Amino acid sequence: MDVLMLARIQFALTIMFHYIYPVLSIGLGLIMVIMEGTYLKTKNPVYLRMAQFWTKVFALTFAIGVATGIVMEFEFGTNWATYSRYVGDVFGSALAAEGVLSFFLESGFLAVVLFGWNRVSPKFHFFATTMVCLGAHFSAIWIVVANAWMQTPAGYHIVGEGLSARAEITDFWGMVFNPSSVVRLQHVILGCWLAGAFLVISVSAFYLLKNRHREFAKKSMIIGLWVAFLTSILQAFSGHSSGKVVAQYQPAKLAALEALYQTESGAPLTLFGVVNAKEQKLDYAIQIPKLLSYLSFGDFNAEVKGLDQVPKEDWPHVTALFNVYRLMLGMWAIMLFLAVAGLYLWYRKRLEVHRWLLWIMTFSAIFPQLANQAGWYSAEVGRYPWIVYGLLRISEGLSKSVTANHVFGSILMFMVVYTLLFILFIYLLNEKIKHGPEEEGSDQSTPYHGLHHLVEEGAHDSDL
Repeated sequence: MDVLMLARIQFALTIMFHYIYPVLSIGLGLIMVIMEGTYLKTKNPVYLRMAQFWTKVFALTFAIGVATGIVMEFEFGTNWATYSRYVGDVFGSALAAEGVLSFFLESGFLAVVLFGWNRVSPKFHFFATTMVCLGAHFSAIWIVVANAWMQTPAGYHIVGEGLSARAEITDFWGMVFNPSSVVRLQHVILGCWLAGAFLVISVSAFYLLKNRHREFAKKSMIIGLWVAFLTSILQAFSGHSSGKVVAQYQPAKLAALEALYQTESGAPLTLFGVVNAKEQKLDYAIQIPKLLSYLSFGDFNAEVKGLDQVPKEDWPHVTALFNVYRLMLGMWAIMLFLAVAGLYLWYRKRLEVHRWLLWIMTFSAIFPQLANQAGWYSAEVGRYPWIVYGLLRISEGLSKSVTANHVFGSILMFMVVYTLLFILFIYLLNEKIKHGPEEEGSDQSTPYHGLHHLVEEGAHDSDL
């Protein structure tokens, strides 16, 4: 296997493993704000125990996410030096903004969130939780902006020629608000919210099946279900907006996602099918006539460009994209079904009777992870053969000095380390779930117990 393919595999493996954790951090950040805010409004200690429990899980995902994310920054320099030089001005601005506006905001307030329950006032703790949540979201903003620029470059000009060529920002806000950044950010954030919601649903369903922490599980479940339902609905609209941007700016990607080999007016939307790459057609296709044209351009008879309009050397990998894209859509449909069914049975007080549904919900945390991974695969592999769409090919971005042996050896090392990290993550997460929330009456479950204790001590000292 050549060095280019090995470098691509290495980056894919490291970023796919890393991406398990930021989506949980962002999603759980929202859940934490909802739970702690509900506690402040209702003064129901169950919501406090919920917030404390999910804060611990958040801290675990944050720690693993930071550890695995650092690796990718080194890969830019070692494996993709030419690419790094080419986009350095663009990425430098976006990643610097991420460090200043998100990482320090999130990590700075995280200590207060984790250890400040008994040391700061309830309102200040809630403020810290909100800042942590915003910090996690800001991180996604700047990473997605940088990635969206690679999909739809804007606000730049090219300086130099050949190996010394690089993109230089001419309009910072034009770069930030490039044609795909807003819709891609919406799609990514909603995917993160689904990951957080279904982790909450999963753990709550497990407790209900085991008849443990019932009040905690019930209140966590209803929050998770509502977040999952609303987010799933919003995700459908976000996906539609993303599709329109792809149709306008990346027609080859759309053609590959739909296995549309020939340009068509009134193109159908394919639900299922088997890609026949040899004959360049779809076998056993189940399609909705003219719907692809309407969804892409708002006109049932609009022309949708097929792969026949794209040079063969610029074709993405059609079979893989077609199938992985439908995996993403399938996971979305399952999540929407679970959210709707769960809410319906909840309000009819029948959810606990349907233990089969609770069992599915127990394993449902994997569904948004699969959807998120499949979505990123579709977006990134669909850009092939471009690393910066229309400007720089993947083969041109590779470091000139790296060898296949170097990359292969580091892949093996990363596989060992990441496997150990994943085992550690699952072990620690399982331990937290088995332990469950703090029981009512403990210092941790008592609202800001330590603060009141310090206030009382201060009063006694003043009397002396």
